[in-house]
Amino acid sequence: MTTARKTTTVFLTVLSALLLSIVGLTQRWPAWAWPLLAVLLLVVPATVFRVAATRRGTVPVAFEEQLTAAPVERTEHRVSRVVLPSKWSDYDFVFSATVRWCLVDAPASAPVLNPAGLAVDAVLKRARAITEQREPVRASLVEQELSGALSRMMPESTGHLHAMAENIQLVLAQQDQERLDKLADVRKDEEVWVHQRKYEQSRRRYLGEDVLKDTGSAVVWWLARNDEHVERTVNDLALLAQLTSAANDTDIPERLQDLISQQAGEPTTSDVAEADPPSAPQGRGTATAHLSDFLDSIGFTDGDVRRPMLAAQIAGLIKEQGRVETAEDIQTHFDPPASLAPDDEAPASGSVHA
Repeated sequence: MTTARKTTTVFLTVLSALLLSIVGLTQRWPAWAWPLLAVLLLVVPATVFRVAATRRGTVPVAFEEQLTAAPVERTEHRVSRVVLPSKWSDYDFVFSATVRWCLVDAPASAPVLNPAGLAVDAVLKRARAITEQREPVRASLVEQELSGALSRMMPESTGHLHAMAENIQLVLAQQDQERLDKLADVRKDEEVWVHQRKYEQSRRRYLGEDVLKDTGSAVVWWLARNDEHVERTVNDLALLAQLTSAANDTDIPERLQDLISQQAGEPTTSDVAEADPPSAPQGRGTATAHLSDFLDSIGFTDGDVRRPMLAAQIAGLIKEQGRVETAEDIQTHFDPPASLAPDDEAPASGSVHA
């Protein structure tokens, strides 16, 4: 007899005694009836208990209680900082999670096992199959992938239980994360440098092979950039010719040298030929020309009687310094009267000073 049945029997016995006592008092039972009622109330429950015990046999006392017991609830175990491999060598993930499992019905002869160990092993195998195929640079993304893959109860290899994981955390070691951050910065800087180098190479190729290939190409390019202002382009022609020659490491074409000299304010080839006749050496001719420019600047122009006289005096001073040929060229150019009479040089000089 179960505890619940025993409690019910005692409760009914007490209730029957109360009812019979009430009836006896109302019906005025004789005095001898009360002892008989008390004996019955004690004998009947004892007899019932004995009969129930003989019918129960060898069945365990808590058999019915076992039949009505609730199923075994799932248990859990916290796993912290387990190292799992990644796709890159020497870079490992650090895995933490709460492992849950539920046992599968097993026969009475099944061996004793540690369900926590089996469940953790099953979860780690499932997690490793994923992490070893993933790169460590996306740890947070792999963490979310594991949260989905390990969120289902799945049987482990021995078949004794089903396991899953929740509250999953997947990170990298701090030193590995710092190394990956540095490598990422280097790759970004390298990509920027490569693009800058390609841009510079493209510009050099464009300028060298197209724009500055020759002077004509440079002129056309300059016209396009200056809205076809021809006059400005002509003024910059000397600069363009020099740039083209420098870019191609060649000399400036002869047909452009006189134009460049004119734009720079320098004497051209023809001007030099006229200023230096073949009959006079370059130094002597230059001295005569400089003296003529000097006399013009002080007001002794052609036709002024002082011009040949002053030139003669300067020629005499030059002759005293040993530059005889230069002095003769000056005297011949200015044709002073003193050159016809050498003995009169001193009086002429004195008259000038006078």
